[in-house]
This record gives sequence, structure tokens and C-alpha cells, in this order.
Amino acid sequence: MDKLKEKILTEGKVLPGNILKVDMFLNHQVDYQLLKEAGLEFYNFFKDCGVNKILTIEASGIAVACAVADAFKVPFVFAKKGSHSNVGSNVYTSEVFSYTKGKSYTLTVSKDYINKDDRILIVDDFLANGEAVLGLKRIIDEAGGELCGVGIIIEKRFQNGYKKLVDAGIKLKSLAVIESMNDGNIVFG
Repeated sequence: MDKLKEKILTEGKVLPGNILKVDMFLNHQVDYQLLKEAGLEFYNFFKDCGVNKILTIEASGIAVACAVADAFKVPFVFAKKGSHSNVGSNVYTSEVFSYTKGKSYTLTVSKDYINKDDRILIVDDFLANGEAVLGLKRIIDEAGGELCGVGIIIEKRFQNGYKKLVDAGIKLKSLAVIESMNDGNIVFG
């Protein structure tokens, strides 16, 4: 998506530790028109997979999931980080490590919202090391659902998430693939 790449180059900031700050349009303040276009891109790529549910992680994946669910005309579910008393104990959980935050946390999804009849598309704002996606995949597997694929807004190809997902046989669509971010310069693949 050329519009997405242009926004990354003009508004994004590379921070120490290979962190790309795009919160001005993607995950704090949201350019919803851009996300609607992203949702249509994912729909066009995965439309023949029989997707009946979208899955993401709170909080920054929610806006992405909303736009993708709108394009597919299906519901979306977001995994909560940690345990929550209002979710109850009838849940699927998966432990993941956050590259951005530098710590582990538990993903939680109510068993009421994912089951063996679901054909699920995982979406998220970033792919770095792939831990979040693989954590969601473990939840889908435990529920007996089927993972149709993964849609990522921005992929950092220079990290190992892409390889992990491809090696796991996961169908992946990334809208902006960053090959490197050396000295603050962003190079797309």
C-alpha cells in the first residue's frame, strides 16, 4: 500500500531498539480511512478462505480488527492481556513475550467467542518477532478452529517473525514490509 508507506516515511519515527513510532496514525491516533483501505486489501487477499471471524490482541490491534471485520462483514474478537474478572475462568490462554515492552504476558480469550466452527484471520498492527501471532495461533488450535492466515499492517522483515510464521506454514499478507531501519532510514522490501 503506497499510501501506508508514504505515511510511515513522512510521519513515522525510528526510535532506539528498532522501534517504529507510528502512533500518530496507526495505534494511538488512528487514520481510519487508511485502515479501511487496509481492511479491503486484506479482504481481497483472504476473501476465498471462508473467514468467519477476525482475531487480534488489545489494544493496538483493535482498530485494525475493526476495519478488517467491516470489510469481511464478520465479528472480531480481541485477546485480552492478563486475566480479567469479567471474562471468567472459561478461557483459552497463551503466554507470549512482547518485543516492544520487553516482558511476557498472558493472552486470554473467552471460550464463548472462539470454537471449532471458526475460520479465523489474525490481524495486527506490527509483526516483529511473531510471538503475538503464534500465541493467538495456539489459542485457535486449542479451540479447534482453523487459522486461515495473518494480516499485518507493518512487518519488520529484518526481525525473525516472518521466518517463524513462514516456517509454521502460515499464510501471511503484510501491507508494508520494512527490510531495514538503519540510522533512522526506513527501507521497504
